[in-house]
Amino acid sequence: MSIEDNLKELNIILPTAKPPVGAYVATKIVGKLLYISGQISIDENAKLITGKIGKDLDLDKGYKAAERCGLSIVSHVKNACEGDLNKVKSCIKLTGYVNSTDDFKDQPKIINGASDIIAKIFDKKGEHTRAAVSVNSLPLGVAVEVDAIFELN
Repeated sequence: MSIEDNLKELNIILPTAKPPVGAYVATKIVGKLLYISGQISIDENAKLITGKIGKDLDLDKGYKAAERCGLSIVSHVKNACEGDLNKVKSCIKLTGYVNSTDDFKDQPKIINGASDIIAKIFDKKGEHTRAAVSVNSLPLGVAVEVDAIFELN
C-alpha cells in the first residue's frame, strides 16, 4: 500500500505546510537525508496550541499538540518530495521539545504524539530514534516543537 493510500485509510488530512517565519529554510536535502526544521504545535484551525504542559495543558492535550507537529512534519516531507511520500525510505530521528513546568517528567509521553502519527503513516518506515526534551519556553509560547530527519530512496 502506498503512503497516500495509508493516509486515506487512516482518514488523515495533512495540514498545509507553513513557510518559515525566520532566517532559515523549512526543509533541506543533503545527499539522501531530508532535514525538517522544527514544527510548532498548530491545531486544525491554524491556531497556535500554546501553554505549558503541567500547568495550562494536561498530558492528553500535550500529546495531541505533538501529534499536530508530526502532521506538519509529514506535510513538509511531502513538499520536499514533490508530492510523493513513497520517496521516503525511513524516518531516522525526531527531536521533541516540550514547554513544560519544572516538575513535569513525562516529556516522552508527550512526544509519543508525534512518534505515533509518524509510525501510523509510514508503518515500518516510520520507526525512528528520538529525544524528548523539556524546555522553559518555545517560540510564540507554543506547547510543543518537533524536528525530524528522514532518509530518502
